[in-house]
Order: sequence, then structure tokens, then C-alpha cells
Amino acid sequence: MADTYAKVVNAPPVRPLAARLGLPRPPQLERGAGPLGALQAGIVLGAAPEGSLKGALSAALERCLPRTPVREGGQGEAAGALIFDASGIAEPGALGCLQEFFSPRVRALAPSGRVIVAALAPERCADLRARAAQRALEGFTRALGKELGRRGVTVNLLRVEEGAEQALDSTLAFLLSGRSAYVSGQVITLQPPAGTPEQVDPDRPLAGRRALVTGAARGIGAAIAQTLARQGAAVTGIDVPAAAQTLRATMGLISGRAITLDITAQDAPRKIIEALAEGVDVVVHNAGVTRDRTLAKMDAERFSSVIEINAVAVEEINAALLEADALRAGGRIVCLSSIAGIAGNAGQTNYATSKACVIGIVQALAPVLAERGGATINAVAPGFIETQMTAAMPFAIREAGRRMSSLLQGGLPEDVAETVGWLADPRSSAINGSVIRVCGQSFLGA
Repeated sequence: MADTYAKVVNAPPVRPLAARLGLPRPPQLERGAGPLGALQAGIVLGAAPEGSLKGALSAALERCLPRTPVREGGQGEAAGALIFDASGIAEPGALGCLQEFFSPRVRALAPSGRVIVAALAPERCADLRARAAQRALEGFTRALGKELGRRGVTVNLLRVEEGAEQALDSTLAFLLSGRSAYVSGQVITLQPPAGTPEQVDPDRPLAGRRALVTGAARGIGAAIAQTLARQGAAVTGIDVPAAAQTLRATMGLISGRAITLDITAQDAPRKIIEALAEGVDVVVHNAGVTRDRTLAKMDAERFSSVIEINAVAVEEINAALLEADALRAGGRIVCLSSIAGIAGNAGQTNYATSKACVIGIVQALAPVLAERGGATINAVAPGFIETQMTAAMPFAIREAGRRMSSLLQGGLPEDVAETVGWLADPRSSAINGSVIRVCGQSFLGA
């Protein structure tokens, strides 16, 4: 459903009046897989004294954005992105270097620009003062994201563990593109990958790979299937028999394969394994339902059915994949959670429980997969996304959901799909057991 309010307040005749009245004006986000237009103004790269990541950042930028100018300094000059190596901040008293770098530069940041703060994982710091200072960066980036979101600027914190310095490429490429337009206020941790990050065609990183997407007929699932296909994957989509016609149409657009089945059926894992006789490289657990009621009015079937579809089926399919050794070496599993699984939501105890369980599955299985040929599992937690489900919400609730984020608008299915595509990338082997919120830095749970 179109965001009519955003169109009206951003229309030239209305814009001045909206500004005088102090009405929120959602920025127009720059989306797409191509080069981010804001980067025509270049990237400014800075570092705290004794920073250890600046060299790795510079080298990664040269590899993934070779035609984008990268410079130091540039106070007051236009920039498309600001990247700061904060790894050298070893005590709380040194946090002032954040103000010194950013204050003179944020005003000149282009609309839909990007801010990335690179740091160390606090728990890996031996010194207690360094641990406290590195943890402080989370508050800084989230606050800055809320200041800059009205201009469509995203701000993210990238924690790089020792040994992961050479695995920056896919994450920098994602964060510095229109693919991450609705990802802000996030903490992304890169762990030492198993082996050397794979070299692939950055435009088609999934070429020669097979992908499975559940709930693929429409909405977010269809967008995920289309994104993975654009990245080169041969996609198999699964959905319930009632959606068979829509599923076939969606798969037909990407030369994919359609399978209709109920993922909660007792024989569903076996049928999926049989359909994946040649193995699978990417598995996306997207299928899910909501059946809302306050707990006082919720019957057992309404509660348990949501758990079965959203969480139990995910666990059972994963177990079958591992038992049959169907997930290939370096495989990727991406599970769709929700902001409700992090912050909770009134009237959704069943849904919030199921989506929190998905996060639990991811965190429990991550170390197991890491030992199986460097495979990974991660979760994507969407916030308010413009879908048929949100279009059916009452007007007031829908408008509140749209405006309750730093970017002042709802996301699109493609925002979730592009995030899944980034995590599915063979070069993203350093991300495992993470939860990435695609919520425009939602004011709830972010």
C-alpha cells in the first residue's frame, strides 16, 4: 500500500507548510543494487589514534568500490559516507575523538549517505577501560542514527574481531549501497571466518549455487526469491497448496522450481530433502503466520499453531538438512525473525514467542554449522514492512508503525530481501549467529 502521507508532505507545494508545522517528512531513500549516488561525493575515512582497522578498511574499499574516491580530512566538504576506525579508543576519556571527527562533517553528508563506525568486540578486549569504551560506541552510533535518519542517512556499528580484518568486503559493499537503505542503528559483528573468504563475481555472487525459500509465493518471500535469482542462484520456492498458482507464477518469473507443501506436515522435512537431492547452498526460512489475540482471549490452538509454523518447522527442517548432509560446505541458512521477537508486541504473545525462538535456534546452531565446512546461520528481523498484511491494519496503527523509526517510514519487501542476499553471499562467512534488524532503526526494540 502506498505511503500517501509521505507523498503529500514531500510534494513541492506542501513541503514548506509541513516544515513550518513541524510535521515529520519521511526522506526519499535511495534503493537498488547499483552504485549509491551519494558516493559520488566520495568517502571520508578517519581513525582514532592507534586505530588498527584503518588499513584493512582502506584495502577493502579499494576492492569493493574501486572507482569511489576515498580521502582523509575534508572538514565541511560534501561526502557520501563517513567511515571512522574507532578501534584505538582504549579508555572512556578518549571518546571525544568521535566528536572531533564527526561534528565538523555530518552537516555536509549527502542525503541517503552512510556512516560506519568500525570497532573491536568489547568482550575481546583484555583491558576493562577499553571494554567500556568500545561498548560506548553502540550508544553513539544509535544516537547519531536517530539524528541523521530524517535525511535518509543510515548509521551502523561494525565490530571486527581479530582475524576478521580480511573479511570486510561483502559487508562494506552492502552497507555502502542502496541495498541497505532500511538497515540502520545495527551492531554487526565479523568473526574470524573458516578459511579464506571466497572470491566471487560481486554482481552474481550466488552463480552456480542452489537456494531454497519457504513462503515464496508472495510478499517478502517472493522478493527474496527474486533477489537470490538476480544474484545467480537457482531457486526452489515452497509454499502451501492454497498458494500453488501464485507460487508457480512467482517462480516462473525467475525460472525457479515450485514445490507446494505444508512445512508443518510430518513428512515435510523428508520431502524437502528428496527435492534437494543434489544438495543446497542457501536456505531461507521465510514462511510464517500471525494469529493475534491478547493472551486472555487466546485459545491453545491459536497459540500452538503459530509456534509450529514459525519455529518448530524451522528447527525440524534444519535438523533434516544436517542429518542428510544436504547443506553444502560453506552453506548459508537465513531465518526470518521479527522485531516482535526482540521487543514483544501486545496481542502477539504467540508470534513474539515464535520469533524469539527463531533467534534462539540461530544462536544455538551457529557454532555447530561453523564446524561443518564453514556454514553459517543468521536471522533477519524486519520491522514495519509494507506488505498485504500491514496494508490490512487499521489506519491509525498503520501510520504509527510507519513513523516509529528514525527513517520515518515503513520498509519494503526488497529491503528484507537484499539483507538476506548479503547474508547468503559466500563472502559473508564472517557473520554467524547474528540478528540483523531491517527496521529503519525502529524506536521499539532497536
